Amino acid sequence: MKRTRLALLALVLAASLDASTKMLVTVVEPKSGKPVTGLKAEDFTVLDDKTPRQVESADYSSDILDVILLLDTSLAGPMVQPLADNFIAQLQPKEQMAVVSFHSSADLIQDFTSSQELLRRAISQVKYGNTPHVLDALYATLDGGFQSSTFRRVILMLTAGLEGPSRVKEGEVIQLARRNGVSIFVAYAVGYERSMFELLARQTGGASFRLKDMRKTSNDLPGSRIFEVLRAHYTLTLAGNLSSGAKIRVEVKGPDKLFASALPLE
Repeated sequence: MKRTRLALLALVLAASLDASTKMLVTVVEPKSGKPVTGLKAEDFTVLDDKTPRQVESADYSSDILDVILLLDTSLAGPMVQPLADNFIAQLQPKEQMAVVSFHSSADLIQDFTSSQELLRRAISQVKYGNTPHVLDALYATLDGGFQSSTFRRVILMLTAGLEGPSRVKEGEVIQLARRNGVSIFVAYAVGYERSMFELLARQTGGASFRLKDMRKTSNDLPGSRIFEVLRAHYTLTLAGNLSSGAKIRVEVKGPDKLFASALPLE
């Protein structure tokens, strides 16, 4: 019996050593909001609950998207609402978008469609009011919002940048996003909740965009740059399995400080 147990333990250890984990990684130049290309496996450092992990390969690609536009319709929402049209205009053939409005609750106002006309009609009819509950809105959208999706799952939150008294916590949102394979991207006007937006993005393979900073580097509306980041990512292959409930940190070697995020893939 003892020999059998030792043999089983050896098999488990060998399987663990031979295993690999794939991870979707987004890398962005923070101020301009542009994706960073041309990186190789040796350029990445991955920490799994502070433990370094070996990066075996890094493959860059651009994906077709299924996007839920989470639109701030709180009292502060009108300051960013005009950008919604610019985001809708970025859809490419085969890509779909749904629109969820949020203030003190989250409401689906347009299901997934490729019709830019339907999407614009939906956002033109929203009404504004109440306090924004960002985390509650994200959780409600993640909980079943992508059941009919086909391609890469992305939430793009367009928000003034304020948060009210949400019932759920950041960790709950991140856990649900990972379970459903969804990356969270946030475009915001004011930086009061910057640390929260960056945490949500870093732990789900997304990115956060401070609209004020993007305007300093270009006079163009930010939609095309943001959607270039949404589509572009690296797939890293790591040796071994991730820790259960891991807090992942991805860093990129080099002189420039870059924003990097990760979403573990099944």
